[in-house]
Amino acid sequence: MLTEVSKLSKEAIREYQNSKLPGIMNYVMSHSAFYRDRFKDIDTSKILKLDDLVRLPVTTKEDLQRRNMDFICVDKEKVVDYLTTSGTLGSPVTFVETEKDLQRLALNEHLSFLCANTGSKDIVQLMVTLDRRFMAGLAYFLGLRQLGAGIVRVGPGNPELQFDTIRRTGANKLVTIPSFLLKLISYAEENGIDYKNCGIEAAVCIGEPIRDKDLKLNKLGEKIKSKWDIKLYNTYASTEMGASFTECGEGCGGHLIPEMIIVEFLDDDNNPVKEGELGEVTITNIGVEGMPLVRFKTGDMCYHYTDSCACGRHSLRVGPIIGRKNQMIKYKGTTLFPQSLYDNLMEIPGVKNYLIEVSTNNIDTDDITVKIGCEDPGPQFEKFVKDHFRAKLRVAPTVVLMHPSEVEKLQFGAMSRKAVTFIDKRVGHGAD
Repeated sequence: MLTEVSKLSKEAIREYQNSKLPGIMNYVMSHSAFYRDRFKDIDTSKILKLDDLVRLPVTTKEDLQRRNMDFICVDKEKVVDYLTTSGTLGSPVTFVETEKDLQRLALNEHLSFLCANTGSKDIVQLMVTLDRRFMAGLAYFLGLRQLGAGIVRVGPGNPELQFDTIRRTGANKLVTIPSFLLKLISYAEENGIDYKNCGIEAAVCIGEPIRDKDLKLNKLGEKIKSKWDIKLYNTYASTEMGASFTECGEGCGGHLIPEMIIVEFLDDDNNPVKEGELGEVTITNIGVEGMPLVRFKTGDMCYHYTDSCACGRHSLRVGPIIGRKNQMIKYKGTTLFPQSLYDNLMEIPGVKNYLIEVSTNNIDTDDITVKIGCEDPGPQFEKFVKDHFRAKLRVAPTVVLMHPSEVEKLQFGAMSRKAVTFIDKRVGHGAD
């Protein structure tokens, strides 16, 4: 029977992670050209427990982009999989994985699906891509295979195919981007499909948060639940982590899998923040062979929780990503993250899709343009949208109304693996 370290006591979890740290330091100093340079003036043999990590400098996205190949710790003969990050905060970065890394990836998702109350009797339909150098789809497949669950590899899009596959296979759970659930609902309602009784019980939601900072369903989550009363599990993951934080049935934050990563929450000066304070997720991989990272600042800002969960797990939990550090917007004296704009757009009837563009104006401050896909908005729709933004956020962006098909073309470029909803054109910021 698989042992979940997260179900051990808090003290045992900490001791487990402390025991892994010396081996991590020995490995990167022996195999990583980047970390040999970065830590050359530090006695890494004294990094023996989690509290010692503050003595090490952090690793940044810019480090990865600038010295990508210097992070690789194995010969080409050991590499069995190449993948890339999505490039959310700049240029994509290439990662390599060994056979050991793929086994670790499978274990991570095995444990994650257990957390989301998924077992060998379930049939899980994957509405995500397994190609285009994308880690997530491969990870879900490997994890479900290790778990012994039934797997249906449909891929993204095509609601007609999705419902036909559910009918043919008897799939009872989904892995999908949550906004796609709204497209499935819309398609079903337009085509007379009884989606509420098609056998789907739950969805593991990836790529977009379905909860707000208070761990209640956000507008997207509420909109899905109001139409389709299935269980929703929020997740947070990234290629750099090679791991995920997945909710249990309690819905009170994504659980850390202590076997996979050490996590810190840091401020701008790289000091740990207290529980209840917004911090940047910073990770140190456990067990990664091909391209491990130490104190890597992800750019993702969230709150964390350390109390034990009613599900029996005692590892810390993370709330939804409030925003990415580089995506923070200063607009007319108000500080915003894109998620607050998304939440407001989700409340407006008639909005089919959208794209947010942020740029620098001629007085070096931020401007926001929201391109909205709507089929028949009416003459007062733009005013209604702006008034809604003012009521919720105190400011209104520039609004451009377009046909949904035009917005969709902007969202999906030739190299896109998922819909782009935020483009940063500001001076000194990486474009999404």
